[in-house]
Amino acid sequence: MTYNKRSEENDRRFVVTEHSTLLKWLIENVEGNSRSRLKAILQGRGVRVDGKCVTQFDYPLEPGMQLEVSKSKRNEVFKSRYFRIIYEDRYLIVVDKNEGVLSMAAGHSSLNLKALLDDYFVKTHQRCRAHVVHRLDRDTSGLMVYAKDMETEQVLEYNWHEIVYDRRYIAVVSGEVIDDAGTITSWLRENNGYLIYSSPVDNGGKYAVTHFSVLDRTTTHSLVEFQLETGRKNQIRVHSSDIGHPVCGDVKYGNGDNPIDRLCLHAYILCFFHPVTNARMEFSTPIPPNFKRIFK
Repeated sequence: MTYNKRSEENDRRFVVTEHSTLLKWLIENVEGNSRSRLKAILQGRGVRVDGKCVTQFDYPLEPGMQLEVSKSKRNEVFKSRYFRIIYEDRYLIVVDKNEGVLSMAAGHSSLNLKALLDDYFVKTHQRCRAHVVHRLDRDTSGLMVYAKDMETEQVLEYNWHEIVYDRRYIAVVSGEVIDDAGTITSWLRENNGYLIYSSPVDNGGKYAVTHFSVLDRTTTHSLVEFQLETGRKNQIRVHSSDIGHPVCGDVKYGNGDNPIDRLCLHAYILCFFHPVTNARMEFSTPIPPNFKRIFK
């Protein structure tokens, strides 16, 4: 395959001469870069096709199209006040959601991550939509994964408990948790007012298991890591309240303790097997700085 190439300070320019797909063409034509580096440049929005930023690996190329390829892994970095992109490929996207954003539309509220991602896909010329696989509460921040097509969404949703092998949250809870670690179990059932009730015996609800370990503590607050064995609605918030140390800032299950004016719950580790490639996908985000400041 032949191509025209003109080197510049910040990018390289090419003209496509044959039908191909984007990543395949980059591997065959861009010298001096490994496959993994080219994928990183593509995911980092460092490739433009006819002046448009493209991240889709299998984006179809036709003769005459002009490509610009950045020399660095990141070129035009996408930024949003509501979420941060952690990882993206043709099947799924992993994001770090800010507090105050719904996972999907509910009622008349328009600010939701699914709509924001759909808008991002349109602006980056990707022929896909965000498919909801799991949810975080509006005021919980942290890691989420969305599928880009219905087939991937169904694999993730129907095999969630087999695919996901580690989910952990960080929380600031009220009071000093004396035990360094432990496990909380109960049956959780939702009433007509959308409030979750916990019971030590079967109440017709769903059995829930949460493991916890204390990372730091003062006489008034504790920084706790929660690891989910089951994933029930409001599970951590209810179980934290069950042991007498509700999550700070929790208006439904809390005690009014709200040191930083937000729900102090953050999903900071998410590990799963890729639904298509079966590769291990392991993601983490830092503990929010305002959580840490409570313990200085």
